[in-house]
Amino acid sequence: MEQVNGDTLAAAGKVVAVHINYPSRAAQRGRTPAQPSYFLKPSSSLAVNGGAVERPAGCELLGYEGEVALVIGKAARRVSLEDAWSHVAAVTASNDLGVYDLRWADKGSNLRSKGGDGFTPVGPALIPADAVDPSRLSIRTWHNGELVQDDTTEDLLFPFARLVADLSQLLTLEEGDIILTGTPAGASVARPGDVLEVEVSTLDGGLTTGRLVTTVEEGATPFADFGAGPKVDDLQREEAYGSREAAGLPALAPALSPELKAKLESVATATLSSQLRKRGMDNVSIDGLQATRPDRKVVGLARTLRYVPNREDLFKTHGGGFNAQKRAIDSVNDGEVLVMEARGEKGTGTVGDILALRAQVRGAAAIITDGGVRDYTAVAGLEMPTYFANPHPAVLGRRHVPWDTDITIACGGATVQPGDIIVADSDGILVIPPAIAEDLAEDCIRQEQEEAFIFEMVQQGNSVDGLYPMNAAWQARYREWKAGTADPEAGHPND
Repeated sequence: MEQVNGDTLAAAGKVVAVHINYPSRAAQRGRTPAQPSYFLKPSSSLAVNGGAVERPAGCELLGYEGEVALVIGKAARRVSLEDAWSHVAAVTASNDLGVYDLRWADKGSNLRSKGGDGFTPVGPALIPADAVDPSRLSIRTWHNGELVQDDTTEDLLFPFARLVADLSQLLTLEEGDIILTGTPAGASVARPGDVLEVEVSTLDGGLTTGRLVTTVEEGATPFADFGAGPKVDDLQREEAYGSREAAGLPALAPALSPELKAKLESVATATLSSQLRKRGMDNVSIDGLQATRPDRKVVGLARTLRYVPNREDLFKTHGGGFNAQKRAIDSVNDGEVLVMEARGEKGTGTVGDILALRAQVRGAAAIITDGGVRDYTAVAGLEMPTYFANPHPAVLGRRHVPWDTDITIACGGATVQPGDIIVADSDGILVIPPAIAEDLAEDCIRQEQEEAFIFEMVQQGNSVDGLYPMNAAWQARYREWKAGTADPEAGHPND
């Protein structure tokens, strides 16, 4: 193993970092990019073999992110995917440090928040690139001796060769340049006195960088008053720690609270549809689909996936690997409904048994697609309902390219946005804007109480004239009935 030294990294003219690349991190962040995005860190931020790093005076949120770093061995300009890995000389461990307190001033550049001196520790050893399979590396991070990040490069959103090839289309990667390839879930915040360790190794442990050790110290020099100073809010705390819970913040009220969910489950879609129509909303039903479990009532928040018509060159770049379809399935959360836009195309499947099972294991409330379903018998055997246009044996590539997730889509004639509330039963599927859901549910409950009274009155032999809808006399009788004071044997109020 070659030890990293100052001479080796002195050639690092630039350090390029990737925003999100691990599925675990994408799920934690709640967003999965379709393409990689990058930012630059100055080479002066490099700290060979780690050492001490300063949390700037007045800052609260020094974030750490264990990462695999690629060291470029020969210049790369407009290289192909197939040739890209040959331009990498070695991999090593890195810690992408940054202060969230300065993100507000960066306008997205990350220069101040992530560019400080010592904010990019690397080392302590290089693993030759030609000695490893880049898809079979392990990345682990310890915070004060506790293992907090433990992931592999097996299912990256953007494999290492793709990063090299992609960057080389616009700029020349030069010998010694470093690419930080993203961090998995588990990144958090370090305080003065904390010890951070990062290690990269092959999955069998045969080759390792050893542990890159960084200790955190408290800065003593305050920021000058002629520049942007540190400033944080709860959003930055949540981002830095990875979740509101980890940051010690109170949980936000969900868009679909258990109470609201129970109310929506208690009313029929037919009632919801009539109340939506009263509000001028006639185009909120997903039409033309059948269900594997029509006996089930589904209420959940929408996650979305969009397919575009197949084009062979695009399927080559977007159809394989951890594509948008797999990302959507693998990031759906408990109680959510995955809604797919397939343009009503019935000539191929859009989901099959393995991915439907994965969605069920993830806790999805349902899958809705206006396209076909493969492996129908197996999908129909799952507890989780799937709503679909028709069974079809063909795979995606016949008609579709999985394109994007968590965007506004069209499904079955309705527009669906991430976070919309989906309600489905044997009568149909409705899309409810969250902003009106609470009032809508209350009005539906009132309507169904009135209809229960009307049903009972008709059952007793009363005419629907004046009863459905109720005139003033019947409304008075209804109020008595609701209060439990009406004579059960009484006839029409005008008798």
